[in-house]
Amino acid sequence: MRTLYVLSRVLPFILSFRRDVRRWIVIGLPAKRSKSFHARRAERLVATIAKLGPSFVKIGQIFAGRADLLPEPYLSAVSTLTDRVPPVPVEQIEQVILESYGRPATDIFTDWHRVPLASASLGQVHRARYLGIDVVVKVLRPHIERTVASDVKASDFILRCAERFFPNPHVLGLRAILAEFARRIGDEMDFRKEGEYAERIRTNFAFNPKVAVPIVFAEMTRQRTLVLEYMAGTRIDALAPLIASGKVDTEYLVRTVMELYVQMMLVDGFFHADPHPGNLLWGDDGRVVLLDFGLVVDVPRSTRLALVRTVFAAIKKDASGVVDGFYSLGLVQEGVDRHVIVRLVETLLGVAFERTTAQERIEFVERELLADQVLETLYDFPVILPPDMVYFARTAALIEGLGARYDARFNALLVVSPIALKMRREILTSLGEMDRLEARDPVQVFSGFLRAAGGIVSRAARELSMVAIEAISTIQPSHEIRSAQSRSMSTRQITSGAVNSVARVDEPGSGVSRT
Repeated sequence: MRTLYVLSRVLPFILSFRRDVRRWIVIGLPAKRSKSFHARRAERLVATIAKLGPSFVKIGQIFAGRADLLPEPYLSAVSTLTDRVPPVPVEQIEQVILESYGRPATDIFTDWHRVPLASASLGQVHRARYLGIDVVVKVLRPHIERTVASDVKASDFILRCAERFFPNPHVLGLRAILAEFARRIGDEMDFRKEGEYAERIRTNFAFNPKVAVPIVFAEMTRQRTLVLEYMAGTRIDALAPLIASGKVDTEYLVRTVMELYVQMMLVDGFFHADPHPGNLLWGDDGRVVLLDFGLVVDVPRSTRLALVRTVFAAIKKDASGVVDGFYSLGLVQEGVDRHVIVRLVETLLGVAFERTTAQERIEFVERELLADQVLETLYDFPVILPPDMVYFARTAALIEGLGARYDARFNALLVVSPIALKMRREILTSLGEMDRLEARDPVQVFSGFLRAAGGIVSRAARELSMVAIEAISTIQPSHEIRSAQSRSMSTRQITSGAVNSVARVDEPGSGVSRT
């Protein structure tokens, strides 16, 4: 029954998208679509996803970080999904607390707030006091496990049906996202794991005065409930008044966020993989506060080394070497015309070191590659982010969007280079490369290696090696180009939209741990 219900809601959109390619579903030229039509359809799609429930909202949030699969305006529209999650009645939340601790919330916590601080796709957060300390109590939505299992099954069936209408790699990419979601969602619905992850990240940043991670009250951790220190602050996408007043230095903010992820991704190999502005606050004490640890990723040393090798080739502007790296990282499947990918990389290397806007980069890439018919060729080939690179892409979207929010010509490479230089010993030691590299020219090697390492953090998966993922993210052609090369390509914003269009669940100024 659930599958039929979901299908009845999404089938109109499947047919509508099919008409983008075949006006009469199975025959005919593409239907004419205006920008306003796409905007209206994107809004209707997001409203439908929201009505389907929390698990679909969660899946939609993952899609929001996949510019290689979703063009604008759909990407921005999906990014607003967390606004659409209604709160669970407090009586149900209090029942979960009773079942978890054997005592009612009012007996355990003082100053228990019955109005939620935030309501997200999997959990709900309430403020309280515990042992005289301000805390947030995170509670899993009732029956969410059963709902998620049913919705994953329904979604998989629908996507398999959609493949018959859209036999292209992007639908395969959607199925890959669903499979990755199904694989990891169990951990996100077990707050005992989140508590362990939070403690591990807190330990890793114990001596970093710029970063704050909330304390976990381990004795209060259960599968469905989690108690953390409340940390006050303002969402990083709501800092305009503080910036205008001079209380926040945007360069310092961006540098700190970059440093945060450089350490997690390249030094610790264990990073927070749900990066959106709701999970990063500017603390009242001037520290960057990291929240919500349900989704974390271990980065194997082999993956980090593969990224670095690809970066070395990019620094030397060796397009062939970069393409070799793409294949080793699984960014390009076997069978793709190598010449096409090399041409793509050569074009992107031409703009990688320019301080241009995202729109200018898009226009340059489209202009150069369209002339060689590369865009249309790439659409027909499976140039898709593999699952383990998706999380790098989401991080890149956050950092690029944060920087571009305050500077249209923001270039992450220029900002991250001194950060990487400062952290050079930690990065190289963690990769086991310190001794080998010190045996060579230290100035040349450190400069190139760390500049590259910083670049991969800031653009990982979106602009791998300063160019790789930007290729996948920005050159997906519109249906007009795929059907008729003479028609103009719709432009899309890539890196700057991630923060500007982010969903808002908690109110600015509140420190919230979310699921």
